[in-house]
Amino acid sequence: MKRLILVTLTLICAAFTLHAQDTTQQIVPGRVNSASNQTRPYVIMISIDGFRYDYAEKYHAENLLRLSGAGVRALAMQPAFPSLTFPNHYSIITGLYPAHHGLVDNTFYDRKRKETYRVGDTVTVPDGSWYGGTPLWVLAEKQKMVSASYFWVGSEAAIQNIRPTYYFKYHEKTSNDQRIQQVVNWLKMPEETRPHLITFYFPEVDHAGHSFGPESEQVRAAVLQVDSAIGKMADAVSKLNLPVSFVIVSDHGMTNVDTQHTLSLPDTSIVKALKVAPGGEKVLLYGNNEEEISTAYKFLKQNENHYTAYLKQETPVRWHYGQEDIYNRIGDIILVAEPGYAFSFSKRAMHVGHHGFDNNLTDMNAIFMAWGPAFKENTRIATFENVNVYPLVARILGLDITQPIDGKLEVLESILK
Repeated sequence: MKRLILVTLTLICAAFTLHAQDTTQQIVPGRVNSASNQTRPYVIMISIDGFRYDYAEKYHAENLLRLSGAGVRALAMQPAFPSLTFPNHYSIITGLYPAHHGLVDNTFYDRKRKETYRVGDTVTVPDGSWYGGTPLWVLAEKQKMVSASYFWVGSEAAIQNIRPTYYFKYHEKTSNDQRIQQVVNWLKMPEETRPHLITFYFPEVDHAGHSFGPESEQVRAAVLQVDSAIGKMADAVSKLNLPVSFVIVSDHGMTNVDTQHTLSLPDTSIVKALKVAPGGEKVLLYGNNEEEISTAYKFLKQNENHYTAYLKQETPVRWHYGQEDIYNRIGDIILVAEPGYAFSFSKRAMHVGHHGFDNNLTDMNAIFMAWGPAFKENTRIATFENVNVYPLVARILGLDITQPIDGKLEVLESILK
């Protein structure tokens, strides 16, 4: 059987950790804010990977509750399908569903390129040609507004030949205190070179959730660690007396799975004839012709075992997925595990915590919190889709959206002052 050699679950959980451990700041020379942009507000956009919608209350994240309590807090934020790290970080930063921006999974095959994109790959991840849409930092830089990124999916890649003015290659060597100080240092720069959009990423909660499950003491500790860091950052930034607003999001939630009764693909030549892009909660299968696809689908459908088999064109419309695959990167057949179950493609022990399931599953829900001069005070809103964050941040920064997106400003416009 011709299979793709793909990353293990461990790499998917860690998301970025195989990148070169270069801790130096990368700077694109010659960039300055236009005169009009020098008077614009500032946004610090923070992602807490794997921070489930209920973690703040469940684990008493005092700073997040206090700061968002005085600002805006959503009941939850719904991730795009699939509820995975790379697709959702990139949906938040582009305002597009995965099928429209091209990162359709953490690992997938591109028929036209005859190549595989995978998290942790030091060749594909920084290659800007894989990424569709216009990330917020690209939008900002095109409109003469300086941006900075202390990690975000896509920030290392030259998307449309543009990176943030200041960015870092992903690593986990630098302490949170050092990273917070870097944010402060950015905001202390002269107006001409000071970034107005800053993205920032915390991996700790996701790591703990995968290894120990969402109900664990380790997740509680990770939540409180990140909460403390955000409290320190907010306090340090407030002393600068700049119009800085904070937007706090996560990419997905987390749930427990049965690690003793794992799922596997049927051991048959019918399935072995397909290319396989494996994942714990979702498997993409690529066929060579219609007959091969039809035969495999019928077999998998008849032998469903704690998973559901879908033909690409018959996936639920609410996913905005198979039928909208403009890059032709989604498998011809998609297997989605039932909540509480996961596929295993490795002899290693399976992690207890998982995400990537149907995005209607409550445990997959993420967070949205915001505060600062751009936002109304003491405001609570209902659950909404994460693609709507993009037009919100663009409006705060005064950026013109120049390409069609899936997000709609009217969904969140009412939370702005």
